[in-house]
Amino acid sequence: MKIQESAENYLETILILSQKNTYVRSVDIANELNFTKPSVSVAMKKLRESELITMDADGYIRLTAEGLSIASSMYERHQLLSDWLVFLGVSRETALEDACRIEHVISQESFERIRAHVIEMREHL
Repeated sequence: MKIQESAENYLETILILSQKNTYVRSVDIANELNFTKPSVSVAMKKLRESELITMDADGYIRLTAEGLSIASSMYERHQLLSDWLVFLGVSRETALEDACRIEHVISQESFERIRAHVIEMREHL
């Protein structure tokens, strides 16, 4: 299923926050992304309707299996691409910004080849 870049970013943010904290709420996401709470609430409603997250009565957000799969994929892409760009000599700040954009548009085929190349490079270091 192809989803919008903004949804991928929200899912990735929920994953990252859930690794740091016991629970994730809309306000946590708004603070992390520097977005307004109303805009995050609208996005969370769409993600619930798409069955990518669940939200309990206390407002705690959890990724569904499908949401976790998408979030994990985006996070892996972000990590690998930013590390690769830093290895190539790009500043950490620029690498993080560029990886955030690239992770959403790169094909699975290209990403797989970059991943294989990075793994091969690491083995030879």
